Amino acid sequence: MSKKGSKVLGFLQRIGKSLMVPIAVMPALGLLLRLGDKDLLNIPWISAAGGAAFGDNMAMLFAVGIGFGLSDENNGVGGLAGLLGFLVMKNVATSFDPSINMGAFGGVVAGVVGGLLYNKFKDIKVPQFLGFFGGKRFVPIITSAVCLILGVFFGYTWPTFQAGLDGFANIMVAAGAIGAGIYGILNRLLIPIGLHHVMNTVIWFQLGSFTDPVSGQIATGDIARFLAGDPTAGVYTAGFYPIMMFGLPAACLAMYVCAKKKNKAVVGGMFLSLALTAIITGITEPIEFAFMFLSPILYVIHAILTGISLAVAYALNVHLAFSFSGGLIDYILYFGKGQNQLIILLMGLVAFVVYYFLFMFFIKKFNLKTPGREDDFDDENEDAETNSKTVSKSEDNPSKGGTLS
Repeated sequence: MSKKGSKVLGFLQRIGKSLMVPIAVMPALGLLLRLGDKDLLNIPWISAAGGAAFGDNMAMLFAVGIGFGLSDENNGVGGLAGLLGFLVMKNVATSFDPSINMGAFGGVVAGVVGGLLYNKFKDIKVPQFLGFFGGKRFVPIITSAVCLILGVFFGYTWPTFQAGLDGFANIMVAAGAIGAGIYGILNRLLIPIGLHHVMNTVIWFQLGSFTDPVSGQIATGDIARFLAGDPTAGVYTAGFYPIMMFGLPAACLAMYVCAKKKNKAVVGGMFLSLALTAIITGITEPIEFAFMFLSPILYVIHAILTGISLAVAYALNVHLAFSFSGGLIDYILYFGKGQNQLIILLMGLVAFVVYYFLFMFFIKKFNLKTPGREDDFDDENEDAETNSKTVSKSEDNPSKGGTLS
């Protein structure tokens, strides 16, 4: 790999490592989000608590995490700058078109801007009469200015991307199993930039129509038609179940097995919680973001395997939609409405084996830096433990601790 390519890969890996803290809180909140939903416990405040880590809030968590992680000395000002930059960029962009939704991509962009600008301007000198705004205090200001410009740029360009994907999705659905496969690949590849929801909206909520013979109500979209009893619906969602319930948990197992021995205790708990969340609720973003930037090649492989799963499910006439995501809860809830739904379990077993061995092969063959394999992973944990002990000693003996200024 060229020196430039190595720098790019190293930078992506720094972003990936910066996402570890935000990702760590998602499994528990994801379970709360699903359990509090209307078709389960129907307790809005539980669902609301779980939703704290998703939607725009997930983008904000990413902005803070990346801004903090990319800044020198992991300074909190970088995280604050990332958050402020995201809010400015989002508000400016949506002022052009309220339908603009950049998803987690907006948080990643703002976090990168905040972290990099912190490193560049943390020691900046300003005229004496503006001295209060010098140094680190200047970072959120310049980050807001840069993100304002980015907000204008995305405000003009993002609707064009969305419209293009909308039209492409309508063409794609006419291609049968091949179209389902292409949709599956793009659905995953577009997650990093937040445009997957555009294709999902077309296919899940606009594709086709079905009139309920009893109530006369008209349902549109693959999911809505399935829930209304349309026997032809549910073909664009069934293929997600094997990936979410089996494939990605197997990827977690492979990444755990490939982690350095001294790091397995640290990453083991994380991978277990991520895998269980995916199996039970179908929430997979925490897993995907765990290796998306650290090992982009694995994410491309994952996208291709998702496309294959959707194409196979379509070809085998498997019908099973979901109201939340492709996890065990929705599988059980809608099992009675589906067709050939047991095939999903067989496909899942195949997906588990394929994901496990493919991830193992690529991680070892190309020495991919998945969680627990990074060169400085153990150093970071030692630093964290040292800082924790230092804080603990200072609390036990305040006279020897530092002062707040």
